[in-house]
Amino acid sequence: MTKRRDFTRRRLAVLAGAAAACAASSLPGSAQDAWPQRQVVVVVPFTAGGTTDMFGRIFAQYMQAKYNQPFVVENKAGAGGTVGAAAVAQAGKDGYTLLVGTASTHAIAPYVYKRLPYNPESDFQPVSLFAQLPNLLVVSPKMPVKTFPEFLDYLKKNSGKLSYGSSGVGASNHLPAEMIANLTGSKMAHVPYRSSGDIMNAIAGGHIDLAFDNMTLAWPQAEAGTVRAIAVTSKDRSPTAPDVPAIAETVPGFDVATWHGLFAPAGVPRAIVDKIAADVKVIYSMPDVQAKLKAVGAVAAPNTPDEFTMFSAAERNKYRDIVKQSGIEPQ
Repeated sequence: MTKRRDFTRRRLAVLAGAAAACAASSLPGSAQDAWPQRQVVVVVPFTAGGTTDMFGRIFAQYMQAKYNQPFVVENKAGAGGTVGAAAVAQAGKDGYTLLVGTASTHAIAPYVYKRLPYNPESDFQPVSLFAQLPNLLVVSPKMPVKTFPEFLDYLKKNSGKLSYGSSGVGASNHLPAEMIANLTGSKMAHVPYRSSGDIMNAIAGGHIDLAFDNMTLAWPQAEAGTVRAIAVTSKDRSPTAPDVPAIAETVPGFDVATWHGLFAPAGVPRAIVDKIAADVKVIYSMPDVQAKLKAVGAVAAPNTPDEFTMFSAAERNKYRDIVKQSGIEPQ
């Protein structure tokens, strides 16, 4: 009888252990299946109406329609996107606060800010790229230049007289201007704005002379004639504007493209991260979304969390060298 009781206890213990192991292994799947059960906040670290905002709203619109839960875009602008990024770094690790990060917030900021309020590597979990795109050098129609070589010559002859707009020190539309100024030994006045829309309005209104801004807003303005397109900052020409040359055709090796992607705070369950990444791939593979991006010079580039992690690390190495070459002093 005693032997039978011992056998029964051992059997129950084995079954209990097996049940516990099964429950533990199912937890990620449970977390994945449960998310989202309430409102998800998508932080855009720049003002509404800009390029980053557009990518965030495309994502939020499709996610809200799929899950029937609110996906609310919150614009937290300031300091080249670092204010919004810092807010997400400190958010809960449950997948209900996400960030639309950029080259500015996650690849450039570490080298232009002495006291960055977050670590772009350890404070975030990369989810997926959204898209990549070049910047477009646009000038006021009043400037007597139509080609990039003419622009370089004009800049050299008018050193210290021209002004350019950007989204702030270290932003992806700030670095190309500093690189060109350094290359030519010239000086230009830097005028920061809160959004790309403000920059385009400033050029059209004659308040500044030029900008190296994102294709998404700069190209439509160039087509409308309010600004003049001179060159793209990527190593190759853009399929959206094939007649606009790349700066690299005049300055070999010049390549300062930008990108936008989705980040979660570090510590969000991997099952939720993988689920969101899969949704991003579906969204940015949709023909209507790809057509919308192509119209403004962007190329959809969704990838996996691991691929995005490696991409982000490579971009930090790349921009570390670019910032050094541009002569920008950390603030």
